[in-house]
Amino acid sequence: MGTVLGLVVLTGVRAAPQPVASGTDPASGLPYWAYQGGGISVQLVQRLPDQTRAFFMARGFDRDAAEAIALGCVFQTIVRNIDPGPEAQAIEYDVARWRVHVTGRTRPVKIKSQWDREWTARGLSEAARIAFRWSLLPTRQRLEPSDYNWGMSSFDLPPGQVFDLELVWSREGQQYRGAIEGMRCAPDVPAATHNQEE
Repeated sequence: MGTVLGLVVLTGVRAAPQPVASGTDPASGLPYWAYQGGGISVQLVQRLPDQTRAFFMARGFDRDAAEAIALGCVFQTIVRNIDPGPEAQAIEYDVARWRVHVTGRTRPVKIKSQWDREWTARGLSEAARIAFRWSLLPTRQRLEPSDYNWGMSSFDLPPGQVFDLELVWSREGQQYRGAIEGMRCAPDVPAATHNQEE
């Protein structure tokens, strides 16, 4: 397991000086990146485009719509409040404030409301849109001590793209920022091929 330091130090903002771990998720056999510090743990596990295609086509997506999300760099994301001890505080995050840094540019993460507008324009059924909303990580959430939630996150990048992710959250009224460097979108390879390689 490798580690890199994930820090963004800004005036008036507390940076959480914890390393970022990376490795292979034992359940999926796919790479993951995990940030831990400032009361929060964020783990992101690659999803192969084939996995995402199959998931959404089974929930009423047509092939074109399933392809749009499958090729959008999807990760399974788990956010936990790990603030320890009897004085533990709630944490709050808003994915709309997270930023992707790629090829010298900064861009936001693609969130539920943006996808929903796209699905409406494509004429996707209400049932399929509801299934999609429930599958994504909530855009904003308050997590009490030991609470956690999970869902998919979409970064709107091509398969195989390397990027850095800037995280933003708050605790006790203090804003924190952290960074996960060198994340990589899953390649567009058949899931069966990936399983054979493990």
